[in-house]
Amino acid sequence: MRGKSAPKKALVMVHLGKRIFVLSIAALMSVPATASEIRHRTEYKVALGILPIARAAFVTQIEDDHSYQVSGDISSAGLADLVTKIAAKTTVTGVIRDDRLQAQRYYLYYKSGKRARTYEVRYRNGNIVSTTVRPERRPPKNWIDVKPGDMRSVLDPISGLIFPGDAKLCSQRLPIYDGEMRMDLVLSPKRSEDFTTNGFSGKATVCGVRFVPRSGYRKGRKDIDYLSRSGAMEIWFAKAQAANVYAPVYVRIPTQYGMVTITAVKYGVS
Repeated sequence: MRGKSAPKKALVMVHLGKRIFVLSIAALMSVPATASEIRHRTEYKVALGILPIARAAFVTQIEDDHSYQVSGDISSAGLADLVTKIAAKTTVTGVIRDDRLQAQRYYLYYKSGKRARTYEVRYRNGNIVSTTVRPERRPPKNWIDVKPGDMRSVLDPISGLIFPGDAKLCSQRLPIYDGEMRMDLVLSPKRSEDFTTNGFSGKATVCGVRFVPRSGYRKGRKDIDYLSRSGAMEIWFAKAQAANVYAPVYVRIPTQYGMVTITAVKYGVS
């Protein structure tokens, strides 16, 4: 570790310019049991090795008409908060169709130090119909533009990692778009592990994750190249029995400064 610079640089790597940081934490949520105006809160911790670097809390609400909304707050913590203050607020709204959460609008406000940016994505039947970024980003010369074909049949970065109870968890390629970057997360089966937290105790299904950047990023970025070459990224899924869905409870993200872990400290607990 290189003094205070390591947590700062690890945060930069783990969010890949806000992407993996927000994506991984936002994915760590469970879905209530019925569509009957249910509201609950879950909480998470993020660490670089043994050092806490961030915390997050999410509120999920499902209404009688099968619409849903997830709202989250993410902030840096511990030593990382002393060197780089990071904060994010995110919401996703949509409808439940065929036991899947299908987004209609995804919004993210992200601030790192004094720099802030907002992202808003509108979806229709799984396709992207509009993207708004403020302030607008001026792409560098080596920017890989998002192609029209990359905008079809995509998932939002929050509800895209929630699966029905009968899904084949670790045999999927997840097309994710976060308002700027288009990426694939390729899941593969690894093993099962015991996992216990407030609200859950039992077996977790462990999927290996291959990170595949497709477009919407600067070619040659070392953090993106490092993660795309690594075979050590994992997501652990646990089944919420009452809701009959799988959601992540633990994520491992390799960085050049150590392993970043994201752990659910509450799972499905209101």
